[in-house]
Amino acid sequence: MTKLLKLTAENIKSEHICCAISDKKCASGYEAKKEWIKNQLKDGYVFIKLDVRGKVFIEYVPAEKAWVPVEAPGYMMINCFWVSGQYKGQGHGKELLEACLKDTHNLNGIVTVTSEKKQPFLSDKGFFKKQGFVKCDQAAPWFELWYLPLKSDAPTPKFKDCARNAVCDIPNGLAVYYTNACPFTEYYVEELKQIAVKKGYPIHIVKLETPEQAQNHFVPHTIYSVFLNGKFITQHILNENYFDKFIPAIH
Repeated sequence: MTKLLKLTAENIKSEHICCAISDKKCASGYEAKKEWIKNQLKDGYVFIKLDVRGKVFIEYVPAEKAWVPVEAPGYMMINCFWVSGQYKGQGHGKELLEACLKDTHNLNGIVTVTSEKKQPFLSDKGFFKKQGFVKCDQAAPWFELWYLPLKSDAPTPKFKDCARNAVCDIPNGLAVYYTNACPFTEYYVEELKQIAVKKGYPIHIVKLETPEQAQNHFVPHTIYSVFLNGKFITQHILNENYFDKFIPAIH
């Protein structure tokens, strides 16, 4: 049986992080994500993967240290959770969640951000519902907060008010906020900058560098979020094709 492997400060240099393993154009983002993980380990950040060359992993951290605008004292926040390709349907999702539960046994429970309908770069709430999670809050335009309480007196988590209305503080043009919590963001933010200039859009790039900045973000998804004239558009990472899908042309 394939084992689970936890990343540590000692093994992270030699181990892969599941996403962008062979994507040469995202090589710098891949290393930036590794460095980001290393910096979070002191705050209890956990990255556990199936010991295979594929995307089968879970990332979680105490909610007080999460890069997410939530109020969830005493909870564990699932940051990223992915089982893909040939590894689906083999119980690996439950196995990874069980690893998280073992680390959460003395806490209030587990919480995670998902969406009303299936959305790119967000976990499918259907899986969490099957595992006993329940919806506890929502934020514009489609974000939902789901939790699994482990104590009868556990408080109910909620989104922070700053993340409820999906409106940012840059009222004109495109605004893109991102972190290094994903290995794809660095490359595609630079590409988006070039696309926006070519298409005549003013663009503002804001990198969230600390948990405090992320915890005061304008939407629950802090890894990558795109706003147009102050209004949230998508958390989908944009290349030129997706730009044309999500952003209207200037005439």
